Amino acid sequence: MLNYNPQGLIPAIIQDDDTDDVLMLGYMNPETLRLTQERGQVVFWSRSRQEVWHKGATSGDFLEVRSMKADCEHNSLLVRVKMLGKGTCHTGARSCFFNEVA
Repeated sequence: MLNYNPQGLIPAIIQDDDTDDVLMLGYMNPETLRLTQERGQVVFWSRSRQEVWHKGATSGDFLEVRSMKADCEHNSLLVRVKMLGKGTCHTGARSCFFNEVA
């Protein structure tokens, strides 16, 4: 049983299964988690657009699920993926985590 936040979402950390690089953080609700499991590709809930977001549907940069685990409190997910495309970030970068914080 997963523990969703009051908005009905759970954070999903996306990690490259081959390199262990953290690629991005997205959010899932029960529907997008089900779609992710059915399709074998990551599907998020877009908080900004308030809609289902199949990662890669527009960019072609899909994320194929290799494994999915919940943390010890069942309030976040770790999704290990194979990248199918050039990058994960909407900027075109491989990972969303490229901004140094001093």
